[in-house]
Amino acid sequence: MLREYITKDGKKLRLGYTTGSCATAASKAAAIMLLTNEKVERVKLHTPKGIDIDVEIHEVEIYDKYVSCAVRKDSGDDIDATRDMLIYAKVSTIPKKAIVIDGGIGIGRVTMSGLNQPVGQAAINSVPRRMIEQELNTICDEYNYEGGFSVIISAPEGENIAKRTFNSRLGIVGGISILGTSGIVEPMSEIAIIDTIKAELNVKKAQNRKYAVLTPGNYGQDFLNDNFSLLSDESVKCSNYIGEAIDYAYSLGYNGVLLVGHIGKIVKLAGGIFNTHSKYGDCRAELIGAHSVLCGANTDTVKQILSSVTTDDMLQILDRVGLKNKVIESLLDKIYFNVNRRVFEECDIAVVTFSQKLGYLGSTKNTDEIIKQIKGELG
Repeated sequence: MLREYITKDGKKLRLGYTTGSCATAASKAAAIMLLTNEKVERVKLHTPKGIDIDVEIHEVEIYDKYVSCAVRKDSGDDIDATRDMLIYAKVSTIPKKAIVIDGGIGIGRVTMSGLNQPVGQAAINSVPRRMIEQELNTICDEYNYEGGFSVIISAPEGENIAKRTFNSRLGIVGGISILGTSGIVEPMSEIAIIDTIKAELNVKKAQNRKYAVLTPGNYGQDFLNDNFSLLSDESVKCSNYIGEAIDYAYSLGYNGVLLVGHIGKIVKLAGGIFNTHSKYGDCRAELIGAHSVLCGANTDTVKQILSSVTTDDMLQILDRVGLKNKVIESLLDKIYFNVNRRVFEECDIAVVTFSQKLGYLGSTKNTDEIIKQIKGELG
């Protein structure tokens, strides 16, 4: 078990290690056993993060031509679909001085362009591949072995566990991905979420999509299902990372972006808040209150808004005094200005927002044209 910790929001959280580190450790142990014919119970790795890990080896099988063993995934305090699963490596010698890596049972195959690996390859990302290559080349030097190794990474539980991941949306079929850029899992990692968003946008772009559809979460997805079902399968969930998603879509050269989200998150864009997690800023009541004043609300109405907890309550207050639509329009004008300024007005961004209680609320002025373009792409 890894005994390294970080502190987030005042909580001490234990780090874990990635499926990439598991695959590397299993490969290293199997290669040593293959060359020495002696059982290995633990191996050490120096991860790209700079943290050393000491890993227990399981399920050892030693044969003349190959060795197979496994490492159990330690996710630390992270909530991870691959927690505690066994990642296996089957290593055999080959005459050529090379490290040949492939996936076996439970490791997904790439079926769409735009991912870290080419179509047809096992979903073992480039950093884990480099980690395995480096460790096994070091083993060759240590034991004066002049040949190479064939490495098959597998995860017998992988196909079932992949159903709890984004793999199918990314065009990875048949199992999990072997991932990790640092070798270490940080609990509640923002980087992992952003990497998933980027991967989905890469896949859509590789399918020659010119417009991206973003939704912060399940509410937006449900709204698309109910109102724009044709666009539902196109959407990429961006969570609170609206700014990161817009920036990346712009960097990929998308012509435009359609952002569909609940007013509780979308309203923050009127204040230039592009990470909508509450710890980075709230200001929902303040923003709605300020735009209410611009639209003619009196002091009593604004006080009620500032005392409200939810945006639904705020909008119902405005609805009672006949200002809801006017305030929404004012907010959307500011949102339109902020999102398009973020991409230097070089990528057309449209925004649709809604409320759980009041339904569709409004959209920016260019929304119909962007939806038309997306529908045209989809035929």
